[in-house]
Amino acid sequence: MPSPSSRRAILRGHFLESLHPRPPGAGPAADFARTCTGCGDCARACPEGIILRDRDGLPVLDMASGACTFCGACTRACPAGALEPGAPFPWRVAAGPNCLEATGTQCRACEDFCDASAIRFRPQTGGRALPVIDADSCTGCGACIAPCPAGALALVPLIPETRPC
Repeated sequence: MPSPSSRRAILRGHFLESLHPRPPGAGPAADFARTCTGCGDCARACPEGIILRDRDGLPVLDMASGACTFCGACTRACPAGALEPGAPFPWRVAAGPNCLEATGTQCRACEDFCDASAIRFRPQTGGRALPVIDADSCTGCGACIAPCPAGALALVPLIPETRPC
């Protein structure tokens, strides 16, 4: 999914980059890129070891190796103030078309690992089922991502629902 280009990305020739989840407490992309020094203190403080660096040296979450417990260690370790304690985490899980259940193969690993019970399966014809993720219940922790044998789950930006006046 292309993202609006930051000044840093444009200057480095990265015009359309995929969005990557930043650690909890990260503000809007442009503000975070300007404030974060890339020191790596947040990654060293993360007890789950899920904070890596992108090609610009800024922290990103890698849910393929674990889940975020939202413990706040990364925000407390940030000397630059780029991670704000208590800021909402604007990412939720979404399932892609390569989900095994969609092809008729029995698998409910994501549902089993979701402590928030945000993943349910809607039965379809032919013995298939499609995952349905409740964005209100999903915390974005990513506990369901690593166990998925098909790699069908990913974090996507939470788009606030807008209603007409």
